[in-house]
Amino acid sequence: MLTPKVTATRELLSLDGLWSFAVDDDALHTPWAAPLQTELQAPVPASYNDLFIDQKIRDHVGWVWYQRTVRVPRGWRDERVLVRVDAATHRGVVYVDDRLVAEHEGGYLPFEADITDLVTAGAEFRLTIGVDNRLTPDTIPPGTVVTRQDGSQAQTYMHDFYNYAGLHRTVWLASRPRVHVDDVTVVTDIDGETGVVDYRVDLDGDAEVRVRLLDEDGRAVASTTGAAGSLRVEAAHLWKPGAAYLYSLVVEAVDGGVVVDEYPVNVGIRTVAVDGGRFLINGEPFHFTGFGKHEDTAVRGKGHDNAYLVHDFQLLDWIGANSFRTSHYPYAEEVMDFADRHGIVVIDETAAVGLNKKIGGGIADMLGGAGDKDFADGFGPKMQEAHKREIRELIARDKNHPCVVMWSIANEPDTMSEGTDTYFEPLFALARDLDPTRPVTFVNVMMAPPNVCRVSKFADVLCLNRYYGWYVDGGDLATAEAHLEQELRGWEQMYGKPMIMTEYGADTIAGYHSVWDQPWTEEYQAKMLDVYHRVFDRVETMVGEQVWNFADFQTSSGFFRVDGNKKGVFTRDRKPKAAAHALRARWTRIIEN
Repeated sequence: MLTPKVTATRELLSLDGLWSFAVDDDALHTPWAAPLQTELQAPVPASYNDLFIDQKIRDHVGWVWYQRTVRVPRGWRDERVLVRVDAATHRGVVYVDDRLVAEHEGGYLPFEADITDLVTAGAEFRLTIGVDNRLTPDTIPPGTVVTRQDGSQAQTYMHDFYNYAGLHRTVWLASRPRVHVDDVTVVTDIDGETGVVDYRVDLDGDAEVRVRLLDEDGRAVASTTGAAGSLRVEAAHLWKPGAAYLYSLVVEAVDGGVVVDEYPVNVGIRTVAVDGGRFLINGEPFHFTGFGKHEDTAVRGKGHDNAYLVHDFQLLDWIGANSFRTSHYPYAEEVMDFADRHGIVVIDETAAVGLNKKIGGGIADMLGGAGDKDFADGFGPKMQEAHKREIRELIARDKNHPCVVMWSIANEPDTMSEGTDTYFEPLFALARDLDPTRPVTFVNVMMAPPNVCRVSKFADVLCLNRYYGWYVDGGDLATAEAHLEQELRGWEQMYGKPMIMTEYGADTIAGYHSVWDQPWTEEYQAKMLDVYHRVFDRVETMVGEQVWNFADFQTSSGFFRVDGNKKGVFTRDRKPKAAAHALRARWTRIIEN
């Protein structure tokens, strides 16, 4: 599914703004059949949870409804007309007037509907979108809906971030020609100083395909015809971390000598490979510095915000970060485009987080308590099918982004129990079949060391989340250092694969200080990170360090978290803690070397 764009043959209308909003209850029947009877309005894009003072809305479990009137531009008379929803968390349905036109499972990936036959150019229609925030044992991510004694419902889940819901990204009205480019796949390679761009174009309709590759000055550097082929660029400018260069592959559908559709794709010429214990970009060893992040800000929740996008990337540049992981779900496409343009490397992750009942049981279970003997007892074939859908849709959306160097198919699943192999092996195979050009990984949880984990054998790169000095050896940094190095040596000896520490850190209250090794202080956070860095520098196959987390973020309420997770090196409003300055000193030194 191509991202909608404005081109010589396509037009695009953003439907961002205030929509009528209502929470579904027993009194709300067929809300799409007539104008919503509500005084509430909600902005799109944004989560709805923190907008209103009524806690019943914040804690609502089930459907909510968005509605607005849309006028189709009168110039679209001979075009196909589409509604595209960039994200509806976690399930969405779309109605044009009283007709259901689309439904989609999965809260962080787009879907669309062709509504040409239901609307008229120049006329208005009523657009209603329902969003269901419920998570079940069969969804990605999973959860459970429970009924309280008073009859109300509550959502429980096994991931440590707040279950924000709503229309988190833009809703679009788009036009495209009746004969059009339906999909484009680009794979790049390097042959000496020559860049190689292999492409494949899928058309809807009958037309000739022409392609041109333009440099950043708009000059054509290669061209050809045909639905599939290869372009060679002499003295190519490579896409490099921190030094992005983007060509534009302009694809044209031509009928009778007339261009009936045009679609451009940004192309970064680069290669990615794993070589023994090294991770290579353009044949050169690459060391990841950066963070796990979240789409999370005050009031708007997970709603995409371009101001925060720009500011967050400025902070990444300031601190010397060259990468991040889309923990723990696909981020907005605007984020991926921005990373392409600015040379930030991305580990792209599905929404498969919380596939671990031990995490749901709290710290005791995480560190070796009871869990399912068989993985399938907790997560079975229905979830696996949902998981496959997530992988397919993620790779289909992000396959052409040069910033994406690796797919992460899950975060901290239970990889200790029997049946784990059966569940995960086909998922790795599917990802590799869909994209054989990028490494595939998952993120290993702390209670699954090398002699226990049943899934690491499938991964190209070992991604580890470790909290020695916090959840284990809390307050004892000397012991934490010894245990961390001992485990990393075990991974290195058993697998010899590249390793990235994708999470490490400590909860920290901004402004809390101590001259001692006192957990929750800014000094302790900085000292704990320094312990990890000393160990990383002694382990040859460590190829990356991504601190948890970039910024403080909201979690579910409870006694384990007070106003969210405080492991950010920036506060939720992006103020640096002491650790940010320590990381900047280390990472800028790594870049200079």
